[in-house]
Amino acid sequence: MALFEGFATHDVRVGEVTVHCKVGGGGAPVLLLHGYPQTLAEWARMAPLLAAHRTVVCADLRGYGDSSKPPALPDFSNYSFRAMAADQVGLMKQLGFDQFDVVGHDRGGRVSHRMALDWPDQVRSLAVLDLVPTHDLYMRTNKKIASTYWQWYFLPLPAPYPETLIGANPDYYFQNCLVSVGGTGLQAFDPEMLEEYRRCWRNPEMIHASCNDYRAGSSIDLVHDEADLGRKLKCPVLALWGAQGLMQTLMDIEAVWQQRCERLRVGTIPGGHWFPEHAAEQTVGALLDFYRNEGF
Repeated sequence: MALFEGFATHDVRVGEVTVHCKVGGGGAPVLLLHGYPQTLAEWARMAPLLAAHRTVVCADLRGYGDSSKPPALPDFSNYSFRAMAADQVGLMKQLGFDQFDVVGHDRGGRVSHRMALDWPDQVRSLAVLDLVPTHDLYMRTNKKIASTYWQWYFLPLPAPYPETLIGANPDYYFQNCLVSVGGTGLQAFDPEMLEEYRRCWRNPEMIHASCNDYRAGSSIDLVHDEADLGRKLKCPVLALWGAQGLMQTLMDIEAVWQQRCERLRVGTIPGGHWFPEHAAEQTVGALLDFYRNEGF
């Protein structure tokens, strides 16, 4: 298939960075934010289905894909979820959208969570796919969580240690991430989408930037999170997770999000962590049901 056929490509300057995105469809806007180690190509199966009902914006996060990868500040604050969220709010404003729905998977879900906290007037609704908040995953860690999400402790190590090891064979490292966390072989991934991931993760700048993302996640992001532990999201929230995924074996996902939300809906999608790719129709169906139930 041709990825994002019929979608327009934009490179939009937002502050110090340029955000690469694809835009298609019509109607109420929804922003889709990808996970690690992916790019906006993660949404290539979902986006056309959702674009039949919505204006869909798929964007590369700062440091990933074809978006900018600026040098990290000493405290990594310019790779924090707050900085990444600000990029995307600025992108949507420049595209003409002052209010929108946001859907985030994996790291993109963490950016989306921070966005809903920091920009409540812009985020109409939030959908988080297969994650719990960052603070919970770090503070409730145990042997099983640490051995499953070992990248959370490897990637923040001081440069250039993880960059050197990953850079020696990026395909081996990143493909292992897809297989080990997702519970499926590479044959489950669309060849075009997988090749797009390879193109981007072979870039040493992306390897370094993604490590800076995790360095921020284990430091400045936790400071931001701790300041907001008493706050609940006021917008409608949908938490979806893979019915056969690892996350649901490690955490009571519904209970964790219930503590963070005033209006929460939950559901499962068949498959593991990568269900936005592998179960695109079911995921889009769940999102559309959520929007209809909320009157959007």
